[in-house]
Amino acid sequence: MRLMHRWLACALAGVAGVNSPRPLAAQTAMPGDSIHAAKTLFTWRDGVLAGGFAGLTIVMFPADKSIASRLQDSSTQANRFFKNASRDVQYIADPGSVVIGVSMYAVGRLAHWRPLADLGLHGSEAVALSGIIVGVLKDAAGRARPYVSADTNPHDFGFARGLTKGGGYQSFPSGHTTVAFAAASVVTSESQRWWPHATWLVATAMYGGATLVGLSRMYNNAHWASDVVVGAGIGTFSGIKVVRYNHGHTNNLIDRWLLGAEAVPLPNGRLGLGWSMPAPAATANAQ
Repeated sequence: MRLMHRWLACALAGVAGVNSPRPLAAQTAMPGDSIHAAKTLFTWRDGVLAGGFAGLTIVMFPADKSIASRLQDSSTQANRFFKNASRDVQYIADPGSVVIGVSMYAVGRLAHWRPLADLGLHGSEAVALSGIIVGVLKDAAGRARPYVSADTNPHDFGFARGLTKGGGYQSFPSGHTTVAFAAASVVTSESQRWWPHATWLVATAMYGGATLVGLSRMYNNAHWASDVVVGAGIGTFSGIKVVRYNHGHTNNLIDRWLLGAEAVPLPNGRLGLGWSMPAPAATANAQ
């Protein structure tokens, strides 16, 4: 798992453009926006990253049973620190990611600080997008969770069984892991615009924390290792695409309404709602 999050950080290093923080009140295009706009939504790096996740998933399928058995060993389960830590990191992922994302957006808007508002909004969008994808896959795959029975087969899938039989058959993929990696990829991608020289530090901290969430789900016998890998892939891609799309299309409807809206004083002394849009990238770069 440690190797996986290092590899993920490496693969993500060139995805987002470099930028610097600017106050929200300025509402001008940031220097990196032209880089984002020039990029396509999908690049060859995405193919490499997807191939890595697919390969790791294939490797994990035969090892699912043995990994689960080791984590459910009586000595491992008796460790009080592991039990408490696994519970805490899960809460940070869900509902923590939603609470943190919305709070960052609110603080960023009130403080007129666009980078923080960007992070909160785009993080929340990535969590929502990845949640929809995972919800559909859970219902469709119908994979039995490890705790369903002592002799549960890791390859016990049943089409639409997650929809008909409920939570015990919604193992694939891991929702908590997906949310954690979605948040980690957004923070890492956005931080490349503020602190390009600290990207490795941010990526290590965020993806390391997300990996702990996945391990906690396995420790609690709620998911197989392959569930966690697939969830990590979905979350990572969701975060990368949300950030890349929004910074490549700064005039998109959601950003326009939620990042451009401002309370403005009217001649009659009342407050009204106005919108200030980012300037074209070429103009901003020429200033």
